[in-house]
Amino acid sequence: MDFLSFATERYSVRKFSDKPVEQEIIDKILAAAHLAPTGCNFQPQRILVINSEESLKKLKGCTKWHFNCKLAMLVCYNKDECWTRRYDGKQCGSVDASIVTTHMMLAAHEIGIGSTWVMSYNPEKIRNEFNIPDNLIDVALLVMGYPAEDAEPSDLHAKYRPIEETVFYNEF
Repeated sequence: MDFLSFATERYSVRKFSDKPVEQEIIDKILAAAHLAPTGCNFQPQRILVINSEESLKKLKGCTKWHFNCKLAMLVCYNKDECWTRRYDGKQCGSVDASIVTTHMMLAAHEIGIGSTWVMSYNPEKIRNEFNIPDNLIDVALLVMGYPAEDAEPSDLHAKYRPIEETVFYNEF
């Protein structure tokens, strides 16, 4: 399948089956994350795998958008290990973590695992519940699992603004 077809087929899964995700599948998703490009290849990403019953219960206290997943991954970056742009001091950690997350979502889809990038969670609570050190900055909560048989894309999945509204050549 060509990439555009593959990307069109993938959607944010919001209904998961009760089947746990096997460790070998988790390892494949993490391998894709490991291969993701980062600024100067500093690899500041840190990924917390949440898949025990106890951890998933804690996750449910941090967001209502867990969709009863059997697996979640919190993608963070170590702010002490990021490449920093010398002109203005901007760190690329959030960009690096976003690229890592995208690699994980696409790899998961390829092997039959659905995912949704959840931004609506209580960051203070998730930091406390999972003992996230101060030098790690959370960027993305990826809830994952085998899609339920009746899972389907949201009504907005295939609605796009005209490309002329989002792409410009040479100046805005």
